[in-house]
Amino acid sequence: MTPDHPVPIEDYAVVGDGSTVALISRHGSVDWLCMPRFDSPACFAALLGDSRHGRWLLTVPDATRVERRYRGDDVELVTTYTSPTGVAQVTDVMPVRDGAADLVRTVEVLEGEVTVEHEWIVRFGYGKILPWVRRIRDETGATGDEALRAIAGSEALLLRGARIPPADDHRHRETFTMSTGESLELTSTWTASWEPPPPCRPVMKRIDDTRRYWESWVRTCTYDGPYRDALVRSLITLRLLTHVQTGGIVAAATTSLPEDVGGERNWDYRYCWLRDAALTLEALVESGYQDEVAAWRDWLLRAVAGDPEDMQIMYAVDGSRELPERILDHLPGYAGSRPVRVGNAAVGQRQNDVLGEVMSALAMARDFGLHESPDAWSLQQHLVDAQIERWREKDSGLWEIRGPSQHFVHSKVMSWAAVDAAVRGAEAHGLTGPVERWRHVRDEIHADVLAHGWNEEVGSFVQYYGATHTDAALLQMLQVGFLPPDDPRMVATVRTIRDELERDDGFVLRYATETGVDGLGGDEHPFLVCSFWLVDALARIGEPDEARRLLDVILEASNDVGLLAEEYDPVDDRSIGNFPQAFSHLGLVRAIHSLARAEEHR
Repeated sequence: MTPDHPVPIEDYAVVGDGSTVALISRHGSVDWLCMPRFDSPACFAALLGDSRHGRWLLTVPDATRVERRYRGDDVELVTTYTSPTGVAQVTDVMPVRDGAADLVRTVEVLEGEVTVEHEWIVRFGYGKILPWVRRIRDETGATGDEALRAIAGSEALLLRGARIPPADDHRHRETFTMSTGESLELTSTWTASWEPPPPCRPVMKRIDDTRRYWESWVRTCTYDGPYRDALVRSLITLRLLTHVQTGGIVAAATTSLPEDVGGERNWDYRYCWLRDAALTLEALVESGYQDEVAAWRDWLLRAVAGDPEDMQIMYAVDGSRELPERILDHLPGYAGSRPVRVGNAAVGQRQNDVLGEVMSALAMARDFGLHESPDAWSLQQHLVDAQIERWREKDSGLWEIRGPSQHFVHSKVMSWAAVDAAVRGAEAHGLTGPVERWRHVRDEIHADVLAHGWNEEVGSFVQYYGATHTDAALLQMLQVGFLPPDDPRMVATVRTIRDELERDDGFVLRYATETGVDGLGGDEHPFLVCSFWLVDALARIGEPDEARRLLDVILEASNDVGLLAEEYDPVDDRSIGNFPQAFSHLGLVRAIHSLARAEEHR
């Protein structure tokens, strides 16, 4: 791997522990790992550079065939290497966080004799900081084996195992031979640098506990229809992107994987967008999960506590508000895509659609039986009141454009959805509030969108007031029920979006970048969530056969272990953008549910 010829994004799989995830390549290199949580600095950052920026490699270098899978409905990654002389299996897992933050890697020879390559290169601070590494005696282990401890500043990483690689030019690596029946277990554990190495714990028990946890979690899923395997893998991925202690849901595990390879559309997605989290909750609620919804609602209450006018579109995992965007000049970027960013300047944008997604998700949770707490409802009332005061204003829209603000139709529709959810809370669940005022404003927004968001000449709803082009986000009008699915205007809008934005049979662009609306140079590829929104829309307007056909095509964008990036390039058959992407997986889950309902009703 070099900066010019990086590992394809689709060649990565992930393992996680409920606080962070590791990206592991098909050939056994941990190229991205932020410890101790998603938005911490990476200690292995080769994903955005090369091995000099940190990685943990455990592989069979002369393998002629590599196959990998997750062990059932689990998060254990099993990779089988077949070489000319034998077969070996590497298992990667991050045990459910129980006080230790670690990644466990096991190599076992199943047949014959194999050559194993092991390399451990720690670079803290997103690949910039060379640590002090020393060999220590691990007195906490049963055998008192040697271990490696890397320290720099506030961070430390400990490598344990029966065979520790020797030092070689600021890295630790060796190549050795293993035979049938032999195995080697290795663990990397993160701690604060001032803390002593944590006690060595029985790894197999921790892995067994992790298996039982995930088996129990998957059994909660109530969906038992077509495409269940894809749906369950997406639900597991969404759960892996959820911080179990705080309830925050990150948009993706990575930063700066490009939307346009070699270009500037590189963003940090390791934060909690209210929109993405709310839509994720809808996908989880539809599939039978409620505990996550309650945890996220508590996270929301903490994050947005205070003046509703201070509500941000995103927060850190723990609800922190400060996410300053800065450039990491020392990293060459994925395939030379620069700048590499950490933090996200979009945190200061006004995006009037966000509350619509939040209110819709909480309304769905109520409809599915989640008890509404007085504090949560009080917060929603205050947020809706603030939305009523600003829905007429221009904003930056769902896609976080960095060009001039506009009257985005999607933002107006989601403002309508926010107020509509408040009305339904009062009407269907007996919650208190100024219902007559809400009804009046809801009708006012609806009329405004019909008057200014529909373009008679185009024969479609358009991206913003006065525009003559569409936006895939308009497909969400069907999901929130702005108009009935058989309304000719909705059907016409779906048709127009297909004509303008669909590429290569089902893969849909967000919008036409050549309009210049986003204020950025370069181009981008089809967004997978938009493609799943099209499947969802076709199912809703009464075309389930076409929806199923497109879903079968779009699912080919999943990699061999069922993971999806932000975008897909159907020409070169490759994943693009941050990975794995919550937006893509939640879109898949909701599309499958919509298709199942459409086929059942038919």
